[in-house]
Amino acid sequence: MPVNLSAPDPASLHAVPGVRLGVTMAGVRKANRRDLSVIALDEGASVAGVFTKNRFCAAPVQVCREHLEAQAGSGGIRAILVNTGNANAGTGEDGLARARQSCAALAQLMGLQPTQILPFSTGVIMETLPVERIVAGLPAAIAALKADNWAEAAAGIMTTDTLPKAASRQIVIQGQTVTITGISKGAGMIRPNMATMLGYVATDANIAPGLLQSLVTEAADASFNRITIDGDTSTNDSFVLIATHKAAHARIESLASPEGQALRAAVIAVSQQLAQAIVRDGEGATKFITVTIEGGRDEAECQLAAYAIAHSPLVKTAFFASDPNLGRILAAVGYAGIADLDQTLIEMHLDEVHVVTKGGRHPGYREEDGQRVMKQAEITVRVDLRRGAARTTVWTCDLSHDYVSINADYRS
Repeated sequence: MPVNLSAPDPASLHAVPGVRLGVTMAGVRKANRRDLSVIALDEGASVAGVFTKNRFCAAPVQVCREHLEAQAGSGGIRAILVNTGNANAGTGEDGLARARQSCAALAQLMGLQPTQILPFSTGVIMETLPVERIVAGLPAAIAALKADNWAEAAAGIMTTDTLPKAASRQIVIQGQTVTITGISKGAGMIRPNMATMLGYVATDANIAPGLLQSLVTEAADASFNRITIDGDTSTNDSFVLIATHKAAHARIESLASPEGQALRAAVIAVSQQLAQAIVRDGEGATKFITVTIEGGRDEAECQLAAYAIAHSPLVKTAFFASDPNLGRILAAVGYAGIADLDQTLIEMHLDEVHVVTKGGRHPGYREEDGQRVMKQAEITVRVDLRRGAARTTVWTCDLSHDYVSINADYRS
């Protein structure tokens, strides 16, 4: 069961002017499953994205990069195409041809150029994309396009997720209401090295198009790049930010302006909610764990320690068992790669329980206190390196028997 996560209320997901979404069943891998989505964008929208750093990146990732580079001369991105059930990764030149074929088919139906389409795929790796099923399903997806279809789209991009993931909020800029709404999917193969498996956030904010790439990168770094379930970076990780510029306020020309800061904070908040939902719905997860490292010389070494803890199978299985075998956390910090770390300065807390002081067991620590915290559904690990003022936070989950079962049976 997901950790303190429920399906989004469709009524809470605000429509974004200039964005419509349609979902259908195309039988990409299994029958009677919503697995094909189209997101249509009004003319004039701007799009920016960040993608996996896995060198074995999927065909759609390669095509998306090409089309984003070409958008200025092609009339801009006008539609997003998402299929689940098949990742179209590890498929060579044939996979690229099939990704481009799907773009061409959607473009023809919508009166666009193929370079105005961004394709995305998620599912099983190294299997041929059944592009003929996707093409056959496109008319139904287009017919289903609606502005208030975010909840359907969130469900339509799921794979091993148990619940759809969506977030929405509105802010006021210069007296005008601005909407930010997004969806994401992911539950396993999650250690994003840019973003998550798939994530889409849209806003009607009137922002200078040249600011969008820095905003999506910053949002990813503050959210999707702070989560891990199993330490595996997907071949298909993609996170896209869309701005339709429909809001009536004056154009935001700088993210450092008060208006830019307000938009930045809202986009990051939505992105963090989506990213944390992925961890809460991690395959087999029973615990949601926040790992905060503070007192580092810089953020980079804080991240080393945080991810060493969050990736450790020994730490994650201890959390699953509610076993306060907390020396495993210290061991992870020790091998994180901070060469001149002074272990005699380390402080560690488990929620409010002071476990370690000056590198050793705190005199007042009692194991029953540690176990009490470990039994909670949500837990915070805080480690102070006592080396400086830098800090960082990542979010992870425990590792259970069900994780193995889910991934052993994934292709069945």
